[in-house]
Amino acid sequence: MSAGEVIRIVDVAVVGAGSMGSMALWHLAKSTGLSVLGIEQYGPAHGHSAFAGESRLFRAANKEGALYTTAALEARALWTELERESGRQLLLKTGVLAVAPEGHPFLESTRRSISDGDLPHRFLDAAELRREYPQFAIEDGDAGVMDVLGGGLRSELAVATAQRAAIRRGAEILYNTPVLDIEESGDGVAIRTSAGMIHAQRVIVTTGAWTTRIVPELRDLVSAIAIPLTWFMPEDITQFAPDRFPCWMRDMDGEHAFGVPSLDGYSVKIAPTTDIEVIDDPATDPRELSREQLRECTAIATRMFPGILPEVVRSSIHPESTTVDHVPILDVSESGRIVIGAGFSGNGFKFSPAYGRVLAELAESGSSPLQHPLFTLDHHRRRARARADDLVLADDYPVLQGH
Repeated sequence: MSAGEVIRIVDVAVVGAGSMGSMALWHLAKSTGLSVLGIEQYGPAHGHSAFAGESRLFRAANKEGALYTTAALEARALWTELERESGRQLLLKTGVLAVAPEGHPFLESTRRSISDGDLPHRFLDAAELRREYPQFAIEDGDAGVMDVLGGGLRSELAVATAQRAAIRRGAEILYNTPVLDIEESGDGVAIRTSAGMIHAQRVIVTTGAWTTRIVPELRDLVSAIAIPLTWFMPEDITQFAPDRFPCWMRDMDGEHAFGVPSLDGYSVKIAPTTDIEVIDDPATDPRELSREQLRECTAIATRMFPGILPEVVRSSIHPESTTVDHVPILDVSESGRIVIGAGFSGNGFKFSPAYGRVLAELAESGSSPLQHPLFTLDHHRRRARARADDLVLADDYPVLQGH
């Protein structure tokens, strides 16, 4: 079959069925009368994606501020809905504990987020942290904030579950079908794939690190980065079980890390923030951490957790798209035919059911009540122009730090 032969004609096509694409498909499949097609270059819930790596944090109280609170609470309700529909546990309701020196900016912004959103929480001093969470190395002057509504997400399972839920509702997904390019025409969008041509009235592009290959005009707004994850083996794994240890973020000695309780019974995710560089080819570049990077991660992790063995037992690297300010793009093209979800900067998975709804609503009607003005293409282009002219905009906001 030639790439020029038309194999499908649909109302809405979703290019990329990962974090955001699977959720957009799930929402679109709920709409009666729409023909919906997902197109994925790899198989279901594959390991080449930004969502791979076992787990992600879910935070209702976001250190980036109230900008994300509404989306977080909407996402939590939708995670629960998807769990009910599928019968699978996706959200681990352990809470998320943020630990840092008292007065640390991320701790203070998390407290403001809690206050602004009237979110359930606990504040802990150093003595309480030592008593309740002896897994951490706690220093005098440290403080903790427990986000009670937070927890962990089984990321690969969540994507596969959303894909299956969409298919059960009537959507179709073409796996192992790379998209070569898309082009708007008078009556829709032509999608050229390895299997043939697909015509759609509207297209949602959620291709992560591959975004600018599909929509090259976004190259001044979006780039590809690599996000590393690491796991360590504790001396006593029972101390890190989900019923004894929460999901967490830790800031210590100028270093930031996040993690999730043990899900495999022998290791625990402890992922320090390491250098994240722009990458040229998300399919190949890079695929593993250097020995020096592993040593750096080990040094940070063992300072934060004295009860772990000083060696990374598992690691992985995940390609992701980012914007300069780490604020995502959720918007529709001027023609209304191409919807973009990009630039999630390692911080989007927790919001994916809500962001998927935004993308689905943009494709269906051109607008969404959950679309924030800061997520528009117009806003990102204004910021790009301002950066080029070395200007500061009046609507500056806290920069996201992943997870």
